[in-house]
Amino acid sequence: MLDYTDIEAAAERLLGVAHRTPVLTSQSLDAITGASVYLKAENFQKTGSFKLRGAYNTVASLAPEERTHIVTYSSGNHGQAVAFSAAQHNTPCTVVMPSDAPSVKKAAVRGYGGFIVEYDRITGDRAAVAEQVADDVGGVTVPPFDHWQVMAGQGTVGAELLEDTGPLDALLVCTGGGGLLAGCTTAAAHLSADTAVWGVEPEAGDDTQQSFAAGKVVAIDQPVTIADGQAMRAPGKLTFSVNSRLAAGIVTVTDNEIVEAMRFAFDRLRVVVEPSGACALAAVLARKIDVAGQRVGVTITGGNVDRARFASLLVDGA
Repeated sequence: MLDYTDIEAAAERLLGVAHRTPVLTSQSLDAITGASVYLKAENFQKTGSFKLRGAYNTVASLAPEERTHIVTYSSGNHGQAVAFSAAQHNTPCTVVMPSDAPSVKKAAVRGYGGFIVEYDRITGDRAAVAEQVADDVGGVTVPPFDHWQVMAGQGTVGAELLEDTGPLDALLVCTGGGGLLAGCTTAAAHLSADTAVWGVEPEAGDDTQQSFAAGKVVAIDQPVTIADGQAMRAPGKLTFSVNSRLAAGIVTVTDNEIVEAMRFAFDRLRVVVEPSGACALAAVLARKIDVAGQRVGVTITGGNVDRARFASLLVDGA
């Protein structure tokens, strides 16, 4: 299970490693939404996303004899974070990545010293590939979301935001496998029990929303969305056990709405946000949840998008 004490322990491990990222505000955003909106800017985190928190907490939690070789699977951000975390512990790292992963994310993994094994996103099973690699190298696998220590690390996002803003009426969290949502719901339950925490995922990849509706984990076909970090077939079993109990619900946004959020962030805030990182902001701008008159937290989860792709999306759309 996940408890707030696990998040507190993760925060201790992350001291001096992870940035305490800023909380951004915008008069324009408040005027559009009729709310007081607080943006937790994890695009300014080391490795470019919130994923550092869960990855480092998990690697740091391993016994020294377990850190012979770290293996993970990721479309990019978690892979970068694990490669960075492994390097901090002088441990080799292999990341299983889809062959069509953004080149900027592959370059970052290699830049942190990680090795890459590619697989086909449509036909391959990345977890199975990673387990085979781990067997071959005698390593340990650090999954991207369905792991208690990963969730605890991600929970420091919500804890920091609530510590900086005080109680919130609502918190919108970008959701892929559900690790960040699980961490944030757990943090909110302890620090601001009346906060309604909502997960936000791309409309094309509504596996978590379908799972909530069914009351069990539901798998969907491989989604096709610009939000590559949220292109999941199913939420994690562990993350779903937390989120189905604590989250207020799940809403979805279209790829076009995600692009509009990226444009807003660049035009009004002068910050670069990748598609997966803009999902929660998109939900606020598109009024997927009525937040008028409320104090609302929004996670901006990452900024790892290459210049050409970013420019193309802002100019041409999804």
